[in-house]
Amino acid sequence: MSDATLHDAKREPDDFVVSVADSIESFIVAVTEVSRGDEPDSAVPFLLLEISQLILTGGRLGAHEDFLPDERYEPDVGPEPDVDELRERFATLLDPVDVYSEVFDPYVPRSEPVACRISDDLADIITDLRHGMAHYRNGRVSEALWWWQFSYLSNWGPTASACLRALQSLVAHVRLDQPLDELDGLDTDAVGTEEQLEEEAGRVMAAEIGGTAARLRSL
Repeated sequence: MSDATLHDAKREPDDFVVSVADSIESFIVAVTEVSRGDEPDSAVPFLLLEISQLILTGGRLGAHEDFLPDERYEPDVGPEPDVDELRERFATLLDPVDVYSEVFDPYVPRSEPVACRISDDLADIITDLRHGMAHYRNGRVSEALWWWQFSYLSNWGPTASACLRALQSLVAHVRLDQPLDELDGLDTDAVGTEEQLEEEAGRVMAAEIGGTAARLRSL
């Protein structure tokens, strides 16, 4: 690879991994705090900022040469922490703008949009990041870097990018005074055609956004 692509490889490994781990830990703490709903007026812009910063960290992992774990098989990190409570808190906090439509892979010809939820995205991202953090805290640095890089490319990176687009679009719709099409109630367990999504999007939900839109306008 070129020097430009692997610029992070020239840094001290400890410096790089500490920077990545600090960024991931900061994201987990900040997003968990937002989910408590203590400052609902700031929830969407805070999430926009936190995910933007996380994607920068993911980009550094993606641009780096492949990390290789020390062991052939992944050591057991124990049971995964439950994220259902966090997911539910975000679903409540973001209702009725939690659901959005997304094209899963832009390089698949004629890809059909699917229904997603920001609350699901955040829970999935944190699950991936915590898994790597468990390795990091147990001193398995190479395993943590491998996992964060692999899961960035395979799961949390695309998920974070989709979630960021949804949040940015939400802020843009409100700031530019453009009504949102209704996606609340869209079936997130099924893939729909564009026509089906348009039928379900149907009418304007500006009135239903109510307090959420009003709070965003004041930012």
